[in-house]
Amino acid sequence: MSSESVVSLTPQEESIAEVQDIEKVDAKNVDVSFSELGVSVDICSACDRIGWKKPTPIQAAAMPWAFKKRDLIALAQTGSGKTGAFAIPILQSLLEVKQRMFAVVLAPTRELCVQISETFEALGADISLQTVVLMGGMDMATQTLQLAKKPHVIVASPGRLVDHLTSTKGFHISGIKFLVMDEADRLLSMDFGTAIDQILEASPIERQTFLFSATMTSKVSKLQRASLRKPITVEVSSKYDTVDTLVQNYILVPFKFKQTYLIGMLEQLSAYTGIIFVDTCLNAQKMSTMLRHLGFDSACLHGQMNQTQRLHSLNQFRAGNKKLLVATDVAARGLDIPQVDVVINFEIPKNTKDYVHRVGRTARAGRSGRSITFVTQYDVEGFQKIETLIGRKLDEFTDVTEDAAMALHERTLEALRSAHIEMKQKEDEVKKNVSGKKKKLLLHKKRGQMMLRGAH
Repeated sequence: MSSESVVSLTPQEESIAEVQDIEKVDAKNVDVSFSELGVSVDICSACDRIGWKKPTPIQAAAMPWAFKKRDLIALAQTGSGKTGAFAIPILQSLLEVKQRMFAVVLAPTRELCVQISETFEALGADISLQTVVLMGGMDMATQTLQLAKKPHVIVASPGRLVDHLTSTKGFHISGIKFLVMDEADRLLSMDFGTAIDQILEASPIERQTFLFSATMTSKVSKLQRASLRKPITVEVSSKYDTVDTLVQNYILVPFKFKQTYLIGMLEQLSAYTGIIFVDTCLNAQKMSTMLRHLGFDSACLHGQMNQTQRLHSLNQFRAGNKKLLVATDVAARGLDIPQVDVVINFEIPKNTKDYVHRVGRTARAGRSGRSITFVTQYDVEGFQKIETLIGRKLDEFTDVTEDAAMALHERTLEALRSAHIEMKQKEDEVKKNVSGKKKKLLLHKKRGQMMLRGAH
């Protein structure tokens, strides 16, 4: 469905949109404590327990307006603490109202849904907060049982929430007090328009709505008109930007020796934890397998893995059992893994703006970090677009010399060959299993037909 469906306004919503007096608040240079913002003692203690010492700029600017029951449009760069900016006001309001089915949070990816839920549970541990995560790839029946317990907070992908609204008996969101759309720009770029329309229709008009986005795209602006009333716009950055604590480098390499230079780099950075971004699911799987053959602890994350596999990889990386995560852009947004020291763009993103989201996986919440982007003779134009986007020139990463890299070339080629053979064997095994299942089904069908003939 086109984005226009999201912005088809009812007469009542049109009148609301016409009288909107949107105020803008600059979220920079705000230095206060959680208690000074009006956060309750219980939630301040929870923030301290999970290591949140003071509010980030977006939290400091947004939360006072949220406490005043205003709708919010929060525009902030990745890694700025947006989850806390909506979770804390929701929990504080819940302490006053004590209502089940209190809030719905929408997010575009399964990983982000899980992470938001974990943040709510960490902040709400002392108040027995109950959350449920509704997302594709998991059992509907299990989720239905969880919904029957009437949790306080529902974190969901739009599609799966609509599935439950249309098929789960007795489930509705007509009484919720909060509706949050996180990563709204991505929600609207992933064809969730129809689902968001249905969710807005199913939720009450008298609610508090928070719209969080990296940037105010035309689609987000239209969604804001359709779903928010007299919102406050809180903005950390009006353009695509990266945090000051991030050191950004590039490395210029011949395409032919790209993997070899990567291994040389990983040898140099062996003490650090990192995410390596590639452009396809196949390349992610191949690189992870190659790194394993070279003795590197690596996990893999891409869109063709099922939910159990994806969560397993993430948990291994989070726990420190794997020091490297090889991922496609499915990991570029929302993931908050504090120990990520370095992000390596092995392949330049097809969408230039995704660069900011990728490198935002490190240097989060005031921490330092490094990003390194591989540039071959075929990537110069894409790299220049990245520098134009962020408004700065990147420094060259010179720690890997040509001699040091080429000394690893034969080992790298052998590992690549071994990875190719291993993946081919697994592919043949999958095909064999699928073929065997088809033969069994065909045989079963023939037997059934013979039995029917015999009965006649």
